[in-house]
Amino acid sequence: MTSRTKGLEGENRAAAVLEQAGLRVMDRNIRWKTGEIDLVALDGETVVFVEVKNWPAGGPEDLEYGIDRKKQRRIIETAKYFLSSHREYSDRPVRFDVVFLNSETVTHLESAFMEIQ
Repeated sequence: MTSRTKGLEGENRAAAVLEQAGLRVMDRNIRWKTGEIDLVALDGETVVFVEVKNWPAGGPEDLEYGIDRKKQRRIIETAKYFLSSHREYSDRPVRFDVVFLNSETVTHLESAFMEIQ
């Protein structure tokens, strides 16, 4: 299995888990010069930017290794780009979540990080 196939499989699993939890996945693989966001969803009025980590082992306790400050900044800047190009969402609350996947479990970590001013 290629890494791209593994990534798509993980994103599909994560999207299914989010939708089961009541979120509505609106977009996938948002790319801009600053980075990429795997999934964009709505949780009520909140716009949720989701990073998917499909790891053979590990979980939320490994967040700092998979999504360091540099990666968080890239995701936040890409989220700003998304909101500027989708103005209908620009006045809504925003949240940054992470979904950790492995062959056995799926862990949805809400508000995994936030923009630090």
